[in-house]
Amino acid sequence: MSKLKFVLILLFAFAVSCSKKEDKSPSYHKGDMTILTDDSFKSVTEALADGYMINYPDTKIKVVSKKEDLGFLDLLHDKARIVVMSKELSAEEVKAYEEQADLKFLPAKFAADAVVFVVPKNSTRTSITMEEIAQGMQSESKNFIFDGANSSNLNFVAQKLNKLPKDLKYSIIPGSANVIKELGKYPDKIGVVGLNTISRPYDNESENLRELIKILPVDNKGKLYAPDFEGLREMKYPFTRVLYFLTNEGNFNIASGFIRYSCTQLGQIIVQKEGLQPYNIYRREVQMR
Repeated sequence: MSKLKFVLILLFAFAVSCSKKEDKSPSYHKGDMTILTDDSFKSVTEALADGYMINYPDTKIKVVSKKEDLGFLDLLHDKARIVVMSKELSAEEVKAYEEQADLKFLPAKFAADAVVFVVPKNSTRTSITMEEIAQGMQSESKNFIFDGANSSNLNFVAQKLNKLPKDLKYSIIPGSANVIKELGKYPDKIGVVGLNTISRPYDNESENLRELIKILPVDNKGKLYAPDFEGLREMKYPFTRVLYFLTNEGNFNIASGFIRYSCTQLGQIIVQKEGLQPYNIYRREVQMR
């Protein structure tokens, strides 16, 4: 074998080796990823995923609906790389996350959303009090309809009432959109859904759902609060919640890139167009308790 041919073979082998190493290296701008999100805030998650894929065409992001508690468990068991959350984790859950992911618990907050109480459009009810909610969630009549057990909406209401979900009494119609569509069959009941289910301003499905119901302002100590931008931005609406990302990714790969994108101005503009309150654009005004 000639020296020239030998050198060319070595160079070719070196190039292939380098190429393989590059393929294995972390990358935020190419690759596939699945995001697990509760159905209640799937809309804003899909909008952010679409924005990221437009900016980075070599990425493919799939958004999959999964109840909040189950999505968190998948993250702990390394069955998912990133989840969207809203509930405040207990000390035990934070510890489990830090041990399993080998990362500090640093939730990437990106939006203020809300749990809203809705009635059919023709209902005579115009508001609801905190006392009615607390008492109703202990009543055998089960007048509040949620989208399912283990859902973010149920978890959040339970936390606000300082109760465990298992200690509450409620009805179920699977799926937030289905709660709204079927609520007219139960005129004496109140639907409990995530604001993001109906918040997208110019989306046909959201518009159709909004036509079926009206959102009840919540009376808290004699004052009415609505889940509008002001109510969310200043955290005055009692059932305002903060959406955040959790990942078990320890390097700057696609999950970390997506989180950074969602929390910067481009992502926050998408959040606002979804009808939710951006967390970072108005950070000085948003008081998260």
